[in-house]
Amino acid sequence: MRVPARLLPFPAALAASALLTGCFAATEATGTDAGERVRVAMMQPPRSGLSPLSDDAFKLSRWSTAETLVKLDADGDARPALATEWKQSGRSWTFTLREGVTFHDGTELTAEAVVRSLTRAAGASPKPRILDGVELTVKAVDAATVTVTTAEEDPLVPQRLSSPQLSILAAKAYRGKTVNPVGAGTGPFELTRVNGTSSAALDRYDDYWGGTAKAPGIDVTFVPDGTARAAALRSGEADIVEAVPVSQAALLDEDLITEVPMPRTNTLYLNTEKGAFQDPALRAAAREAIDAESIVKGVYEGRADVAEGLLGPALPWASGLREPVRRAKAGDPDGRTITIGTFTDRAELPEVAAALQQQLQKAGFRVKLEVREYANIESDALAGAFDAFILSRATVLDSGDPAAYLYSDFASDGSFNISQLADPTVDKALHKAGATPTGDARRQAVIDAEAAVLATDAAVPMLHERVIQGDAADVVGAAHDPRERELVTLDTHVE
Repeated sequence: MRVPARLLPFPAALAASALLTGCFAATEATGTDAGERVRVAMMQPPRSGLSPLSDDAFKLSRWSTAETLVKLDADGDARPALATEWKQSGRSWTFTLREGVTFHDGTELTAEAVVRSLTRAAGASPKPRILDGVELTVKAVDAATVTVTTAEEDPLVPQRLSSPQLSILAAKAYRGKTVNPVGAGTGPFELTRVNGTSSAALDRYDDYWGGTAKAPGIDVTFVPDGTARAAALRSGEADIVEAVPVSQAALLDEDLITEVPMPRTNTLYLNTEKGAFQDPALRAAAREAIDAESIVKGVYEGRADVAEGLLGPALPWASGLREPVRRAKAGDPDGRTITIGTFTDRAELPEVAAALQQQLQKAGFRVKLEVREYANIESDALAGAFDAFILSRATVLDSGDPAAYLYSDFASDGSFNISQLADPTVDKALHKAGATPTGDARRQAVIDAEAAVLATDAAVPMLHERVIQGDAADVVGAAHDPRERELVTLDTHVE
């Protein structure tokens, strides 16, 4: 049974109806199997035509269509996927490939295919974030074995290779200038159609090495507006809805939503290269002006945690290792004008921006806001076009290890360095964290790197989010993954 529609307050019903009109109408079943296809409402449209070399890779992972050599368990440790075992010898890691795996076009998984995919990723510009600061080469030993070698000994190679941005695809995916994943994965669902930034369709792949998926397919609609996503669940037009805004959660049956603490931090990045926040004293003034607790209560309705650092409660070991950080003293803003950018895709962020505008103006800044969809603002943020930028950032999304996130966002050569930070002390701490073997010593090195970043005030962590996912009452087996790597799996189906 589909979830029956529930009544909305009249103005909200009109707004949701207008937003939803046509959103789901274009989605059609492409398979002929019996059973109901899983209808999914996703938050962010594709940014790069679903290229796995972009953040679109996480969509491919969440739809179980593209796979990696290894995957992560709940503790962030590497487990077999397309590779069944691996061993380290100095700078090199040797991976044994799983037998009997075929791509969706019928070709076999071979060492040559792995070399092709990983070499393309390693040479991409920009590189996948997980390879920031990593020089990686891949060679085939034989048809079923590959060796991955790094310029420096790297204890995290298996975890890095779990990133969806390093998915292994068939040769057909690489025939053009961009990587096209349609019909090229190895997962239980084959991507069969992509309609620009509006929708996508996947069919069950019956020759999947891991068994047969319970659902005949997946129909995906991209719905950036959070109110519309929630309304789709409420009206029965979607079976699974990702990222339900906190403002909408109260309007849904509690039985239909799941709330999970996430390794995701809502952070204000301050531009250290130019503008007002080139001055450490003004960065300190901005930090002291921010009242994160009022934002948690007012914007997130208590469904978030006030940040003590960049790493939140999803990494429980972090708080026990953290010590007070010495920072610069706050200066006088004296009416300096600053521009804060953020995006609409996460419904709470414009509200956070409005709250920060009031708080910073009270402290003596003049504040302008610039709010767009993420696809239309990311390049400007990375280029340092704003004095500050509000970002909801996953801290262990790529490797299960926060060192990769810290390097990407705060190293001098990090590919996601919105703060434009170039600090030798931070770089040294980040390199040490990245080189330390896994275990307690690495965790301490990560916290030391976090402290080095916080000491610069290049980033002001405000709160740690909780993901709210909506599942219709007749959905069985949907994944609730704090790392946002899984959503529809082999076992997910509609009763």
